Amino acid sequence: MPRFIIERNFAEQLEIDNEAKIQIKEINDEEGVEWIFSFLSADKRKTYCLYEAPDEDSLRKAAERLNIPADVITSVDRIDPGIFA
Repeated sequence: MPRFIIERNFAEQLEIDNEAKIQIKEINDEEGVEWIFSFLSADKRKTYCLYEAPDEDSLRKAAERLNIPADVITSVDRIDPGIFA
């Protein structure tokens, strides 16, 4: 499955409660996307999220339904330090 990084910019600090976590999982499942992990900036206003998804449109639909930004979506490939050994 293709992988994508989503850069999100929030107007206020990000807070995710248990109800939001459940809603995120449900909508992502319905759109066929899987949230792998995220990095959160020190000021809690920007995230970089790694996803697996069939395409960029699926990610945009999930973000719209969740009412969260998807400012930049970039298709990525995985590399790790082992390729340089």
